[in-house]
Amino acid sequence: MGRVAIVTGGTRGIGEAISVMLRDEGVTVAANYAGNEQRAAEFTQRSGIKSYKWDVADFDACQAGCAEVANELGPVDMVVNNAGITRDTTILKMTYQQWKEVIDTNLGGCFNMAKAVFPGMRERKWGRIVNIGSVNGQAGQYGQVNYAAAKSGIHGFTKALAQEGARFGITVNAIAPGYIDTDMVAAVPHDVLEKIVARIPVGRLGQAHEIARGVAFLCSEAGGFVTGSTLSINGGQHMY
Repeated sequence: MGRVAIVTGGTRGIGEAISVMLRDEGVTVAANYAGNEQRAAEFTQRSGIKSYKWDVADFDACQAGCAEVANELGPVDMVVNNAGITRDTTILKMTYQQWKEVIDTNLGGCFNMAKAVFPGMRERKWGRIVNIGSVNGQAGQYGQVNYAAAKSGIHGFTKALAQEGARFGITVNAIAPGYIDTDMVAAVPHDVLEKIVARIPVGRLGQAHEIARGVAFLCSEAGGFVTGSTLSINGGQHMY
């Protein structure tokens, strides 16, 4: 029986690339999304991967969504916590709502999803959880105290949960992408993006499939001795 994976934010950008690559590795994938139903329908038609709508910031919705996937596709063996939003502005202008939305989705979503699937993984003695962090969670970024805090929190969350899961065959890892050629990055003003690319040693933006390949390894049997790690895929932009 094949493995089953949930990829949050799995119908576009990095999430779409992850969903498709896991599918190509023989995994049965459920692609979660929150809002864009037309985009999700197009993704499902194009890829053959079923999409499921719920908000990862909603604890009860995650419980119900994961149960629905398990009932339809089988027990959930892998979760890729990729869903994320931005509400960029300086702290002087940032509202509490802008802070809370980003923390609740980007970091809270990791807790909500792990809480839903961890007991089953523990019982079956096998699981893979991969959390998508960010170079800006490692290095910080002007105008992103909410986003940087959430992504930095993901890296700590990963290390702590890895210690809880290790003896039950559950690995928990993170990937910290740099600037990837997605819709989110395309929204950055051109002059700002040029300055960002100039600081990347390899001299280009990353591609979504390069992040997906890292996720596929961490989710595989071959990745079973890797846990509590953060894999930085950023073109050399931040090294530590």
